[in-house]
Amino acid sequence: MKRLSELEVGGRAIVKGLQGDRAIRRRLMDMGLVPGVEVKVSKVAPLGDPIDIEVKGYHLSLRKDEARVVMIEEAE
Repeated sequence: MKRLSELEVGGRAIVKGLQGDRAIRRRLMDMGLVPGVEVKVSKVAPLGDPIDIEVKGYHLSLRKDEARVVMIEEAE
């Protein structure tokens, strides 16, 4: 498994789980990053932070440290 922070621009993946402390997991789940959902990396800022992703039809901007706690499996 990879981390969302490692996914290239244009890459699609399925969320497999969340790591980290309870507060950050709850926050990410409230934003729609739950196991089984497909995400796509739309853009990455020049210095790598933040990362813009598409999830459930909307755009979400995550800091790199937030994206590191999202475990993914790349989609075909």
